[in-house]
Amino acid sequence: MKAIVQDVYGTADVLELRDIARPAAGKGEVLVSVRAAGVEQGVWHLMTGLPYLIRLFGFGLKKPKVPVRGREVAGVVEAVGAGVTRLKAGDEVFGTSEGSFAEYVCAREGRLAAKPRNLSFEEAAVAPISGVTALQAVRDAGHVTVGQKVLVIGAGGGVGSFAVQIAKAFGADVTGVCSTGKVELVRSLGADAVVDYTREDFAAGGVRYDVILDTAGNRPLSVLKRALGPRGTLVLVGGERGGKLTGGFERSLAAPLFSLFSRQKFKGLVSKETHLDLEALASLVEAGSVKPVVDKVFTLAEAPAAITYLREGRSLGKVVVRI
Repeated sequence: MKAIVQDVYGTADVLELRDIARPAAGKGEVLVSVRAAGVEQGVWHLMTGLPYLIRLFGFGLKKPKVPVRGREVAGVVEAVGAGVTRLKAGDEVFGTSEGSFAEYVCAREGRLAAKPRNLSFEEAAVAPISGVTALQAVRDAGHVTVGQKVLVIGAGGGVGSFAVQIAKAFGADVTGVCSTGKVELVRSLGADAVVDYTREDFAAGGVRYDVILDTAGNRPLSVLKRALGPRGTLVLVGGERGGKLTGGFERSLAAPLFSLFSRQKFKGLVSKETHLDLEALASLVEAGSVKPVVDKVFTLAEAPAAITYLREGRSLGKVVVRI
C-alpha cells in the first residue's frame, strides 16, 4: 500500500510517499480501508518531535516510533481481528489511529464508531480528534449549561469551530474570537458575537464570561483571568506558542495552581478519544447541531503540503487528505 512515511523528526521535507506492507488486524483491532484522513496540530508535533515533552510520552525519543503520519481517519472496515464485536467488514467508520495517511490502517475497536450518515468521508475524517476534544472541553471540563456566556478563543480553527457549535447546542450564549479572515465563518457557525482580535481586545471590553475555552494557546493566564467571571471556568486546550521543551503546555501545568487561590477554576484539558464520545459527537452531527468545516482537500501525495498549510494558521476550520 502507499503511505506517508518518515524516518527522522523534522519539517515536512522528511515525509515521503512510499510503498509499504499492508497491516493486518490483530486482537481487538480493525483494519480500515482509508477514504480520508484529517490533518490536526498533533500531526505536526509528531512529525517534528516538538515539543520535546511528547517524546517522553512514548512517541519515540530519537525518531518516530510509528513512522506513518496521520491520526484522524474515516473509511470502510476491511477486516476485524479476534475479539472485535461492535464492527464488521463493510461498516463505514470514523475515529483515530496512528498512521492514517495511508491506504489502510489498523485501529483499536474502542477508537472507532459508525460514521455519521449525513457526512462525507472527508467531513467525517476531520471530526474525531478536533470534535471530541471540543465536546470534552464544553461538556466535561467547562460544564456548559443553558444561558451561560461562553467565549471560544480560536473559534475559526479545528477545535474552535466545533466548540462554537457544541456550546450553542448546549444552549449557551457564545462569543467567538478569531482573526479578520475568519469572522464570517465564525458567525456562520452560530456565534452570537464575534471578536476580531486584530482590532479589539476581548479582555478589555468589560464583559465577563462564565466559561472561556482557549484553543489558540498563546495568551497569558493573567489576561484570560481578567475576562473570566468571578466564579467562571477557564479551559485550556493544548498550547502552540511555547518553547521547544514544553511548547506552551506549561500553561496547562500551571492552571491548577491558579485555582488554589481563586474562586475561578482553571483547567488544562487532555482529551481522550473513545467510541462513546465519537457516538455522542455523531448524534450531534446527525441532529444537525454540528457540521464539520472543511477548508481544503489534499491528495495523499500532497500530505506534506497539507500539514504546512495547517501550521501556517490560515485554514478556515479543518484540512483533510483524501486517499
